[in-house]
Amino acid sequence: MNVHPLLRLRAWLRHTLREPRLDLPLLAALILLALIGLVTLYSASDLDRHLVLNQALRFALGGLFLLLLSRVPPNVLRNWTPWLYLASLALLVAVALHGQGRGANRWLNLGVMRFQPSELVKLTLPMMIAWYLHARELPPRWLTLGTVAVLILAPTLLIAKQPDLGTALLVTASGVFAVFLAGLAWWRIFVLLGAAATAAPLLWHWHFLHEYQRNRLRMFLNPEADPLGNGWHIIQSEIAVGSGGMWGKGWHHGTQSRLEFLPEHTTDFVFAVFSEEWGLIGVVALLALYLFIVGRGLIIAANARDTYSRLLAGSISMAFFVYVMVNGGMITGLLPVVGVPLPLISYGGTSAVSLLAGFGVLMSIHAHRKFMSG
Repeated sequence: MNVHPLLRLRAWLRHTLREPRLDLPLLAALILLALIGLVTLYSASDLDRHLVLNQALRFALGGLFLLLLSRVPPNVLRNWTPWLYLASLALLVAVALHGQGRGANRWLNLGVMRFQPSELVKLTLPMMIAWYLHARELPPRWLTLGTVAVLILAPTLLIAKQPDLGTALLVTASGVFAVFLAGLAWWRIFVLLGAAATAAPLLWHWHFLHEYQRNRLRMFLNPEADPLGNGWHIIQSEIAVGSGGMWGKGWHHGTQSRLEFLPEHTTDFVFAVFSEEWGLIGVVALLALYLFIVGRGLIIAANARDTYSRLLAGSISMAFFVYVMVNGGMITGLLPVVGVPLPLISYGGTSAVSLLAGFGVLMSIHAHRKFMSG
């Protein structure tokens, strides 16, 4: 007897909600991180309940995606990967043609919400690289690396054109990690790093970067050269981090954000708010939580039984680690300001949903590891 597709979908959803296949230690760490994020945002926004509620709703949506994706077998994800990758490229093209944003075209207006396709690419690109390498000889050779480079550059250039250099670099990193985990020979890695180092001055000379991006790099080297202008972000962030001391000033007692000295204190620089309020002890505890999440993801990758799952789980975990390190380096002046949010702490809808969806893929790889063939 044929069953109507909608009835099958409803039965699948009901079964998913009844019997979720989740890695409980990883799930607990993500829930704790999300709660820390909401508490931090409530303080950073000067007790703005509307903003915190919006973020909580996005966490709920991301949690739903996590739950649903955890039930999708990795071989199904692998079959759908090329189409998801092409769809994400089409959305980036739509942003280039019809995008909206303040100073940059990064969002698509869907009426009820704004959607940032570049966040989706952080997941679909490593999926595509893992899919491509899955059926090929590893470690990859130059011809394979050339094709991988095209797959990475296509979305990277579209995102950089928005312009959103920070996200473009993170998207590139997510794809590169999949290649690295495929067993790329060290001599090839050094050749590629040398080529990138050689190209960097040429990109600067050819004005590949926008002027505000070039100013960020200049201020990274010497923020005191323009303390009331381009260097303001870094200087105020360093003051907030340093004033937290060992134990911090206490929740909602930070002055840099409450007195409006610290810009973007609910998004890119929310880590500075957290550092000022909770001090070195709080920062170490938060970083330990992040490291636990990354480590758990790498354990899932190590236990995966096929190349696609192993490369995808590893690249998602390592990319998450890079997001944390780049944001932390940015707010302490160790890296240029590139507009990278702190995962599940910074305010942002598409970022939170895409991150939790990525962890749903990790949950799927973990849950189905016993049922996959090599």
